[in-house]
Amino acid sequence: MMEAFAVSLTHFIMKTTKHCVGVDVSKDSIVCCLGSSQQEITVFSRPKTFTNDLKGFGQLLDWCLQQGDKEVSFVLEATGVYYERLAFWLDDRNQQLSVVLPNKIKHYSKSLNIKTKTDNVDAQILSRFGLERKLDYWKMPTKFMREIKSLTREYQEAKVKIVAAKNQLHAKEHSYNCLVSVSRRLKRQISLLENQLLEIEAELRTTVMSDTLFYDKITKVITIPGVSFITAIIVLAETNGFALVKNAKQLVSYCGLDIQHNQSGGHEGKSKISKKGNSFIRKALYMPALAASRYNKDLKVFYERIIDRKPAKKIGITAVARKLLILIYILWKNDQEYIFEEQINNAVMEVGRY
Repeated sequence: MMEAFAVSLTHFIMKTTKHCVGVDVSKDSIVCCLGSSQQEITVFSRPKTFTNDLKGFGQLLDWCLQQGDKEVSFVLEATGVYYERLAFWLDDRNQQLSVVLPNKIKHYSKSLNIKTKTDNVDAQILSRFGLERKLDYWKMPTKFMREIKSLTREYQEAKVKIVAAKNQLHAKEHSYNCLVSVSRRLKRQISLLENQLLEIEAELRTTVMSDTLFYDKITKVITIPGVSFITAIIVLAETNGFALVKNAKQLVSYCGLDIQHNQSGGHEGKSKISKKGNSFIRKALYMPALAASRYNKDLKVFYERIIDRKPAKKIGITAVARKLLILIYILWKNDQEYIFEEQINNAVMEVGRY
């Protein structure tokens, strides 16, 4: 019976026009499902499990080839870091793959009214998603971009640890009868973290300066008042140098700074940002937005205009952060320095105003 199923599936696949392998990735294993579609007919293979290592990757590709002579694409879910080895391995072998955010697959699954959640079901959902949607193919970051992304994330993690340690020290020193030894160790920890932060920043600057063209464009981006070298590098590292960004609206959505309106009939709820996107960029833009709202004459006017309409200062800061993100993108795309707001607004219109 299994042989008859395999023969009929192979016969169907050879007549189809689109083939997609959905890959559900976990720490130790990958579950794959091959879907094939022709017009309104779609069939799926039985899920197959491989180990999440080089041996398993090779077996996966062999299994795909055994299903028939065809060109397949792969759809992976961006689950932590576990998908990265397979994505790089497939890209090295010139395979077409797309990496989608988990929230997209979650909402897609709900639209299908699928309540069961297993690795096999998730793999089939990914395959179906790839067959129904036109997805952008994943572009592997260069070694240079991978290095600066690793360093910027380490930098942000060190900053978080320093803030946590300083808060602990403050709490201990203001508590009753704090032990001197406890305070001393916390101060040593803070000093160590601050030294590490300086080391990371120095290595980051050295790495960026090794690429003359990249460094030259960075120096133009940081002419925006309020945007530092670190902020610009974080944005570029997290977006792979805007490799797959087509317009400003898409970029804002990717970073979770897009506005969600809550209105139906006579009901008018609060609007808020989605926060469904890259949190590293949102965190990196918060302090620069605070500074820009005070010291960037163009954005200060913009900020004051926002809070005149909506008195909550957080709304104004978020709007400035979104504006800074678009400015960084525009200056990088056009390879130009920040001059004045009118010029930037004209450029924003070219790429899709948000």
